[in-house]
Amino acid sequence: MERVIKLSQAWIATFALGILLTGCGGSSDPTYSGLNSLDRQKTAVLSWSAPRSRVNGEGIRMAELDKYIIRYGTNASALDKEIIIADAQKDADMVYVVRGLDAGVWYFTILVQDTGGLLSAPSEMVSKGIEF
Repeated sequence: MERVIKLSQAWIATFALGILLTGCGGSSDPTYSGLNSLDRQKTAVLSWSAPRSRVNGEGIRMAELDKYIIRYGTNASALDKEIIIADAQKDADMVYVVRGLDAGVWYFTILVQDTGGLLSAPSEMVSKGIEF
């Protein structure tokens, strides 16, 4: 399943942070190196680009980004798992592989926090069905 979204225009960005949630089939992509077929099926790949401006139109430099927060779970109304990716200023284009997902539908959102502690609203939700 593949789906592209735009992140919400809450505090920090006119997020050109599109999240791309891709399926996890057989791939020669290095993202999957070391994963057997079953482990690949239990995987979701999220990718996005850093925001270039705040909602008010002011530019935001990469050096101002602190971390990305991925929230996910099987209940769209209560995402109960969280992954924090520090050093958000390191790369303008990010990829994160969420591994070890059980069978079912998983929902994901991403937020970004700046170095001043201001947090964006969550992105629009994307989902991925895991079957094995």
